Amino acid sequence: MQSYNDLKKRIDKELKQFIDEADRKFGLRQTSPLIYESLREYVTRDGKRIRPVLVVSGFLSYADDAAPDLFTTALSIEILHDFMLIHDDIIDKSDTRRGDPAMHVMLGRHLSRFKAPQVSGADLAIVIGDVLYAMGVEAFLAVDVSPARKEKALHQFIKAGVFTGVGEFIELETGLIDLDTLQKETIYRVYDYKTAYYTFAYPLCIGATLAGADDAEVQRLYEYGTRLGRAFQIRDDIIGMFHDEQDIGKSALTDLQEAKKTVLIWYAYTNGSDTQRKRIRELMEKPNAGMDDLREMRRLLTDTGALDYAKSEITSLIAEAKEILRATSVKSGYRSMLLSFADKILSV
Repeated sequence: MQSYNDLKKRIDKELKQFIDEADRKFGLRQTSPLIYESLREYVTRDGKRIRPVLVVSGFLSYADDAAPDLFTTALSIEILHDFMLIHDDIIDKSDTRRGDPAMHVMLGRHLSRFKAPQVSGADLAIVIGDVLYAMGVEAFLAVDVSPARKEKALHQFIKAGVFTGVGEFIELETGLIDLDTLQKETIYRVYDYKTAYYTFAYPLCIGATLAGADDAEVQRLYEYGTRLGRAFQIRDDIIGMFHDEQDIGKSALTDLQEAKKTVLIWYAYTNGSDTQRKRIRELMEKPNAGMDDLREMRRLLTDTGALDYAKSEITSLIAEAKEILRATSVKSGYRSMLLSFADKILSV
């Protein structure tokens, strides 16, 4: 059995080779050195590689050895992830990603060398995102398994892409909902579509399907991944609100300035006093929130019990996920890895 770190190292190596192979196949450098350099720099930045690792783990949980080109197919969902991050940063107006400039910022700096350019960094970044999506689909087709398994897994890959786009859309819609009418179920629907499905549930399902696991096993992995994804997103919300920029790779003010409707905010507003609710609303509606505002919001989330509630939700979801995983036929080594992976989410 390969450990998470072993799989991640292999994925990192494969990513670099994948971009170089795409250059040879599509003539990226010859057509535009800028698109090649931008893609290579962005895609190979250090990251957790959760999704491709879970694709490989899902496969090896039911097969003795990796199928030829399994790792290339596993990269497909990482490439899909990068495509979505590029567009997400444009929508959120985020300047950084993984501790470095967001793609549209990086390309904007390149355009600043020209006098009155007719395009923006965001324009070019959107196109690069589209290129990445197509490259991700092609990568998916690489694995050498039966056509029936590959087609079935491809439908899951497509669902992951569609659902994540829908998740982005309904998150923007949720931003329009007044705090007085915001429901916890609405927030969880966003979490499922935007994070849980394509970060945890579908990567595991894709790997298991390619390996030939039966529908009941795949369904259990889907349920495990959905609960794990919800817990992961709540943890991410806590980190985004309470940790520093060096820990999260973007401004610590991002979530507050974007007025993100999270479980933390929902609980604090629903259970706070009239005075606390008034301040939460004012801080969420403030155009240019600063560090003093962030510190006040942190106090409100703590004093209303929202932080403790969010942590208890993580604990409950992880317990459910583990119970589901133990009922699967996942090989013991990979079951242990997935269980320990779930435990890491508990550390906030």
